[in-house]
Amino acid sequence: MNKVELLAPAGDLERLKIAFTYGADAVYLGGEIFGMRSAAKNFTIEQMAEGVEFAHERGKKVFVTVNIIPRNEELDQLKAYLLELDRINVDAVIVSDPGIFTIVKETIPNMEIHISTQASTTNSLASNFWYKEGAKRVVMARELSFKEIKEIRDNAAEDMDIEAFVHGAMCMSYSGKCVISNYTTGRDANRGACAQPCRWKYTLVDEVNPGQYEKVVDEIDSSFFFNSKDLCMIEYIPQIIESGITSLKIEGRMKTAYYVATTVRAYRMALDEYYKNPTDWKFNPMWLEELKKGSHRDYSTGFFIDRPSEKAHNYDSASYIRNYDFIGIVRDYEEETGLYIVEQRNKMNVLDKIEVIGPFKETVNATILEMYNEYGEEIESAPHARQIVKIKLDVKVDKDYMLRKPIVNIRTIK
Repeated sequence: MNKVELLAPAGDLERLKIAFTYGADAVYLGGEIFGMRSAAKNFTIEQMAEGVEFAHERGKKVFVTVNIIPRNEELDQLKAYLLELDRINVDAVIVSDPGIFTIVKETIPNMEIHISTQASTTNSLASNFWYKEGAKRVVMARELSFKEIKEIRDNAAEDMDIEAFVHGAMCMSYSGKCVISNYTTGRDANRGACAQPCRWKYTLVDEVNPGQYEKVVDEIDSSFFFNSKDLCMIEYIPQIIESGITSLKIEGRMKTAYYVATTVRAYRMALDEYYKNPTDWKFNPMWLEELKKGSHRDYSTGFFIDRPSEKAHNYDSASYIRNYDFIGIVRDYEEETGLYIVEQRNKMNVLDKIEVIGPFKETVNATILEMYNEYGEEIESAPHARQIVKIKLDVKVDKDYMLRKPIVNIRTIK
């Protein structure tokens, strides 16, 4: 059986390595130019080369976004950039603009090309057009149902890959086509600088007379009218695979390493269980609970099942729900002392009851028994960001395992 690909976001080199460690088959990332996430840290060519080497040593792949809608003057540096990507052996470039597509074919003809979701491919004719022009993969528009994707699959060449987003933030407009950010802030969504005004709070009024306004809804002062819930399809693994999707894409190049680890880990477990027994796969609620232990908005199924109703938006808040703190990541182990070297990410204390997650492992409960600073001095807490500490736990863990603890009063973050 040909297994589907689990495709993860990589905002920087750390997140790339975490994605592969926790079970991703491939990552997508952006360089310092031509990508749709200018607020992400993104990669220099040197960092990208290190990431590609890390991936290829493990039989994994790296795809690079070149998916902005460019102006003429922006094309001048494109050829040199593409040649650099080819030199470091990236596995594919992701494009949406026909001009960039043409330059890729002319400059690096052996490079695999993926058509970005920004191209809004919603039908068989469009996907087949791109395939005949030389694209290996088409990323479906996020506005398609299982039924529509299956129709595209049934009318496509057998070796054409179909990729689709299955988890993460949703756009309130046709993906990438909103211009509210341009209008309100001058930040261009089609160059990766969206200010996300869909997450802002608005008041709906009606002009009853020139310059006189009346609230349309009296019960509330304002609301998050355009605030889409996040997409989460982990309960629908069989339907995803049966629809013909060959790559399951997780959104989130601007999200944390902890988000990448928890999300990839949950989908990896769900997919691995499916392939053990496809005809008798059962959804495990633990996978969804794991996804909820990272920062998230309320979840929906997007367009996959049916067109979204008003229930696909959260009108009360645009904040993320956060019920756990990511407190540290294990960097090494000292055999002589039995202590784990941990890079702190949020405050931790001796005797904290915590959870430990690792790749391909069940979640483990643990207690921090002892803690020392980098000089070997015993301490009671680690309050400083990215502080290096040595801790003793009552369980065995390994490098790249992540530590978290529940927040007593669940909070939301903007």
